[in-house]
Amino acid sequence: MSVTQAMEKTDTAHLAWDKRWQTEEGRADWLRPAEDVSALIGRLAQNGPVKALDLGCGVGRHALAFARAGFDTHAMDLSNAGLQELQESARAEDLKIATHLAPMTELPFEDDVFDYVLSFNVIYHGDPEIVRTCVSEIARVLKPGGLYQGTMLSKRNTNFGIGTEVAPDTWVREGDDDKDHPHYYCSARELVDLFGRFELSYLEDKVHSKPGSWHWHLIAELNG
Repeated sequence: MSVTQAMEKTDTAHLAWDKRWQTEEGRADWLRPAEDVSALIGRLAQNGPVKALDLGCGVGRHALAFARAGFDTHAMDLSNAGLQELQESARAEDLKIATHLAPMTELPFEDDVFDYVLSFNVIYHGDPEIVRTCVSEIARVLKPGGLYQGTMLSKRNTNFGIGTEVAPDTWVREGDDDKDHPHYYCSARELVDLFGRFELSYLEDKVHSKPGSWHWHLIAELNG
């Protein structure tokens, strides 16, 4: 994808991930749930029935964990390859997971239906308008008092400022992976503003698997 194309439409990273999910090598690093997600799943499972959405589920590492915990599980992505892998994994374990092919800016659900929405390494793939639309959609489908858990790219991330800025704080680094698609980076203050309808209970800037891969991790409750 060229920079010109990225400037025309910024929520395009699913195209790169769809290619990745089609190979065993591409899926290899995305099969185990993140530790902080597993921890929250465990806490939520103690509090009765949970209707949960894995938004941008990929091959379903977190959706599968939801279903194993007994959640009423929905998983959504714009990658057919990812959803197909998830469906095969769910069948192999005899797990019930409803899958949905849809964009992150148009969640195919009624208002106020989920107790918990997770979007891990997903909604920052786009410009600020795309990100705000995603956050608004998450708030729309959550019940009042429902929990959102997710990640955002930090401006401490070593990729911030590299490549071409196609929108405010939104960068494209041309290559052959998802960095060829727009990524939005934010400060703590900007993140808090994005989630203005939520009460943040946890926020930490953490390095992922590679040095310099700083991501915000957050848990937030939707205000009633």
